[in-house]
Amino acid sequence: MLNMTNQLFQIYFQINKLNLLKPLIRAIDNSGTLYNEFLMADKVAYNYFLGRKAMFDADLNLAEKSLLYAFRNCPAESMSNKRKILIYLIPVKMFLGHMPTFALLHEYRLDEFQEVVAAVKEGNLAQLDAALANNEAFFIKSGIFLMLEKLRMITFRTLFKKVSTIVGTAQIPLDAFQTALRVVGVTDVDTDELECIIANLIASKKIKGYLSHGHGKLVIAKTNAFPTLSGISAT
Repeated sequence: MLNMTNQLFQIYFQINKLNLLKPLIRAIDNSGTLYNEFLMADKVAYNYFLGRKAMFDADLNLAEKSLLYAFRNCPAESMSNKRKILIYLIPVKMFLGHMPTFALLHEYRLDEFQEVVAAVKEGNLAQLDAALANNEAFFIKSGIFLMLEKLRMITFRTLFKKVSTIVGTAQIPLDAFQTALRVVGVTDVDTDELECIIANLIASKKIKGYLSHGHGKLVIAKTNAFPTLSGISAT
């Protein structure tokens, strides 16, 4: 049963008909104790596909849970399969604030992620754009390019958090953010776009605070102004 489900999963992914996966997932969810009798290889494959679908549905918690299960239960000697799982697990983890080590990326021949990870950790937008452009073919083929582009907001957040630390007060002039953006090579963000970026970060709970338009400042909470990304996803 699960083996057949996995074959259908693979077909529907290939023809981009992810909406057809729902009845299959429902059937497995309702399989009860029968699920425990399935072969581990089939459960690994199922969680791999389930995690990929959850990632595209922006259900990061389910994606992380499913892909982690697949990775941990995939035999150590199956390096190519573990690598396939990591291609999707790494972006999910990054959105949850957990960056892979360069040693892990090198071990599984996923060096394409190195500059992306470095850029997000540093809050360097220009470096992120360059990393995505340099490895565009690989990311598009893997089906994760558009998701990785969304890391721009987390990269903005990283940079803005650094600015808040440097300024050292709860009221941060928007000019300070624009100066920081110019330092990392971003020169095409005007005040209106900057306010829009900050408003989106506040709306998505990545920053706790509010914009003071009259004073041209971001006023952040005095405590936990930049909540952990994993904590945000869990709420």
